[in-house]
Amino acid sequence: MTASDSFTKLKQQVEKADRDVMAAASQGEVELQAKLDETRKSADDHAAELRAKTQAATDQAESHWREVQSDWDRHIQRMHERMDAKKAVHDAKMAEADAEWAEADALDAIDFASSAVEEAEYAVLDAMRARKDADVLAASA
Repeated sequence: MTASDSFTKLKQQVEKADRDVMAAASQGEVELQAKLDETRKSADDHAAELRAKTQAATDQAESHWREVQSDWDRHIQRMHERMDAKKAVHDAKMAEADAEWAEADALDAIDFASSAVEEAEYAVLDAMRARKDADVLAASA
């Protein structure tokens, strides 16, 4: 799969997530919790795949990306721990505070994803330029 194809796949993933979020807004608590559990499992699976892929390419990967992945893993772990801990909360003030924390976490994740999409776009364009340069050099050799 080319970098350009992967970028298109990312766009489709974002569009699906947008549709799922919009649909979840009108669901009841049980359905929303089921979607939340499903999405968490999918995100955990994807994170595990990414960690495995990163580990497999450790010799070739830049330390910066491993650091970004590590920071993201720690953020996800803290977010999951907070989400698991709050399930027993019944107090209205605590629930409001939890909602504000969850919304802040969501906005942080969106900001991170936005930055990652921009970095992905830059990397795809750079890969395309590098491929064109290589093709030109190969054709002239």
